[in-house]
Amino acid sequence: MPMSGTEIETMIKSALPGAEVVMTDLAGDGDHWAAKVTAPQFAGKSRVQQHKLVYEALDGKMGGVLHALQLTTVVPTS
Repeated sequence: MPMSGTEIETMIKSALPGAEVVMTDLAGDGDHWAAKVTAPQFAGKSRVQQHKLVYEALDGKMGGVLHALQLTTVVPTS
């Protein structure tokens, strides 16, 4: 069974306190998601390092119950 957007958002926010997460169901099937994650933990990190933090937050679910995730990471401006 695919992960819901709420489950993904909760996992990310739990691992990255203070993060803002916007989930979009790309295909309407609950299996292909886009996530825009804005988190203070991204400051000073490369895009690859930022994405790694998010994938670590998903606790190995990528490629398994979480089939596809289009990820955008943003450092907060304030």
